Amino acid sequence: MTYRHFSLAAVVLLAATIAKQGAAQLTCTGLCSLNSTASVSVPSIMRLTLGTLTTTLTNPTETAFDAGFQDDAGPTATVKSNRPWNLTIGALTASWVGSNGGRATKGASDLQFKTASTSFASLSQTAGNVLPATQGAAGNASVAMQYRTVWSYAADVPGDYTLVVVYSLIAP
Repeated sequence: MTYRHFSLAAVVLLAATIAKQGAAQLTCTGLCSLNSTASVSVPSIMRLTLGTLTTTLTNPTETAFDAGFQDDAGPTATVKSNRPWNLTIGALTASWVGSNGGRATKGASDLQFKTASTSFASLSQTAGNVLPATQGAAGNASVAMQYRTVWSYAADVPGDYTLVVVYSLIAP
């Protein structure tokens, strides 16, 4: 069996030669060209902003009770995204919370929502799409919400009612 021994000086000389060859690839002389590679990792950017976090609905009048509903403007939802997205809406609870001692049960479905391009749909605890299809990575998009509150003489007793509406921006 033959062993070959390298001296420390030989190893240093070999390393210096390899380093010099690598450095030589960064320069050129005369008529020549060099390639340089640029790289970046683009993260997923998704932002949802609501124009207001509190929407005060119009107190119902006799006219609203007779019609069975009252329409109000909701918040404007603004999305910024560099990827496809869906904006969903749902109710945090199955019913409104009343300050009237809990005597009334006003279901979350008594608040309906729509946009300029959709029809009214009732809220539920299961989130529904605000817009009919997945939106492409189009940059900025804003959608004004419209609310319709359903009123009934038989079911809606006097009191103050609140319902938490949950908007979610999701990547399909």
